[in-house]
Amino acid sequence: MRRQALPLALADGRRPEVTVISVNTVIVGAGAAGLRCAEALYDLGQRDLAVVFDHLGHGTSIDAGSDKQTYYKIGLFGDEPDSPMDFARSLFQGGMMHGDLAYVEGLGSAPAFFELCRIGVPFPQNRFGGYVGYKTDHDPRQRATSAGPKTSKYMAERLLEQVRLRQIPILDHHDAVRLLTLGDGAARRVAGVLCLHRDEHFREAYGLTVINARNVVLATGGPGELYRRSVWPHGQVGSHGLALAAGVVANNLTELQYGLASIGFRWNLSGTYQQVIPDYYSTAADGVSDRRRFLHDYFPDLPSLASAIFLKGYQWPFHAARLQDHGSSLVDLAVHLETEAGRRVFMDFMNNPSPAPGQPPFALADLQPEARRYLERSGALQSTPYERLRHMNPQSIELYAEHGVDLREPLEIAVCAQHCNGGLRGNLWWETSLANLFAIGELNGTHGVRPGGSALNSGQVGALRAAQYIARVYAEPPPSAGELLSAVSGQIADQLAEYDGWLRHSGGLALGPLRRSIQERMSRAGAQVRSLPVVEAALREARDLCRQIAADGIHCTTPRDLPRATQDKWLALTSVAFLEALRAYIERGGGSRGASMVLDPAGSLSVATRHGAILPHRPECLAHRGEILEVSLVEGSLCDVATVPVPVRPLPVDASWFETTWAAFCRGEIYR
Repeated sequence: MRRQALPLALADGRRPEVTVISVNTVIVGAGAAGLRCAEALYDLGQRDLAVVFDHLGHGTSIDAGSDKQTYYKIGLFGDEPDSPMDFARSLFQGGMMHGDLAYVEGLGSAPAFFELCRIGVPFPQNRFGGYVGYKTDHDPRQRATSAGPKTSKYMAERLLEQVRLRQIPILDHHDAVRLLTLGDGAARRVAGVLCLHRDEHFREAYGLTVINARNVVLATGGPGELYRRSVWPHGQVGSHGLALAAGVVANNLTELQYGLASIGFRWNLSGTYQQVIPDYYSTAADGVSDRRRFLHDYFPDLPSLASAIFLKGYQWPFHAARLQDHGSSLVDLAVHLETEAGRRVFMDFMNNPSPAPGQPPFALADLQPEARRYLERSGALQSTPYERLRHMNPQSIELYAEHGVDLREPLEIAVCAQHCNGGLRGNLWWETSLANLFAIGELNGTHGVRPGGSALNSGQVGALRAAQYIARVYAEPPPSAGELLSAVSGQIADQLAEYDGWLRHSGGLALGPLRRSIQERMSRAGAQVRSLPVVEAALREARDLCRQIAADGIHCTTPRDLPRATQDKWLALTSVAFLEALRAYIERGGGSRGASMVLDPAGSLSVATRHGAILPHRPECLAHRGEILEVSLVEGSLCDVATVPVPVRPLPVDASWFETTWAAFCRGEIYR
């Protein structure tokens, strides 16, 4: 890594000094995927690299999890057969995923998992050394494993140790604000990234720092700040808008996950939290009065209600198909409707589900067989949900206690946005449509509807694939700092001029209300309950906001406001892309699938309640599983987004022969 301070010649005669840092590869993001990529690059011989991050020690990998956060991997114990292709089929069958990418993730699963075991992530094993699994959602086998509530945190911590052991430079307090590019047409490529160094905000150029890099790896996670109800950590914004503005193609932006979570301390309430079968109730807005056991409106009796709560454990994300026949997603929908009506919803671990008038009291013996056998086999037959939770998963109680929450008190909950399966389009090596730019982790739009926990596997596999390609194909150094600065000076000057305007123009949009307006709009139109009229109205509002930002700017009282304002600008564009994808999908006949239901007065499905059928909605159109909706910003436009449906590539037939594979590998042909 080389660091230089160089003057930037501006049209008004000023020559502010900017820092230029030159490396072969810069990794933006220091979560589990970004850190694994850094470790792998170093071990593959590429030592000229750096990691930049806005706040080291925080982010989704560190600050998110569940009762026992799942890592989905290929089966590795017992005599149940598994294979990379079987694994790929499980990823592929949900739709909206290319078969070759699914196969790559299957092939890379065991090496990625064993690397995490090697560096000390405490995945449990039996006395034979078998990594015993359990079943998660959309999982035909018992492939899931977990290191407890903090699986991804342990991954990131161990990987950070490896990065520090290798003395890989980490540039903290750097916010990526713009991708720098060179060339036109097919020759266009990324040339680096422009960052705001928060510790240098007082300088003439506000801390603008140029990372001059042959390769940029974006590992910035999902767009959690798009939503008012979100279980992503506060401040998790991703970099979708930044990439879209540079012409990068995205895909699967219709596919997100939503599920029950606590809203004070943000945490997923999956797994054991549901399997111990706590009571649910809602209140008026004061949190005390008008207590109501609202779930009885959706279930015919207490055993079916209690069994649905249990099933939310491993059917945790909301899923439209589970709204029928008293399925477990009725719990999510009921909670959502209560909160939308202005009520507050709580889980009560000190009490079993309360019977409706005339119903017999709760009894474990009355549960449906699947739930009853699970609790019996787990020895979880204690009298209260809290006691069952303490028996099955004491770490899940300790986790809340660490954050000052006593689960013996009612826990306020909501249905929250949790994960984005879509993101930037990547090839077999996780390179995006912009040459030399890679997207890994949650930012890469690999999946459609997927098994729970497979995102962690995908992040580790993709990180290694990107590192392998960079080390083998893109190993040359970047141009000199002076050459790069000369070539991209116009892009840097444009960014500096925008910031000058935001700081000098008092008539710009106010920071606080700006983000809240984006979040309210996306939670209204782009969450788990969707309809074409609402999406279309929200899309018009989102486009108007982008135009207003371009015309009036965002009012910043101090350079310290610039990182937040830049995030909001890109979130506004991100919301346009997501809403345009939803509009195109629904308009083309897309129905309820995965984690969303599409309301339609002419829909053939509805939700049965004690008071009659509600919420008519479309069934899934299975033909849409065979395509992926790609999204890109129209070249030269401010916020016009194009959508193109692309056929899903099938699962490959891999009949490779060792001798020819060996020769192709030695000649580097596998990278072509």
